[in-house]
Amino acid sequence: MSDWGPVVIAVVLFVLLSPGLLFQLPGRCHFVDFGNLQTSAVSILVHSIIYFALIAIFVIVIGVHITTAD
Repeated sequence: MSDWGPVVIAVVLFVLLSPGLLFQLPGRCHFVDFGNLQTSAVSILVHSIIYFALIAIFVIVIGVHITTAD
């Protein structure tokens, strides 16, 4: 049996938390910019910290598992 939970969660969070795709925190003009498709070094750092915190919560603390039969 394969465990696809961490892989699926990592991919979904990576897409949702890509700076500038859906939102950018902190933005260039405002605190939060939506859909501007631009990024900065500070926003990359903030988004990577949020990504690490969420992946740790979902994978380690909650323990999400999606299993497939071989």
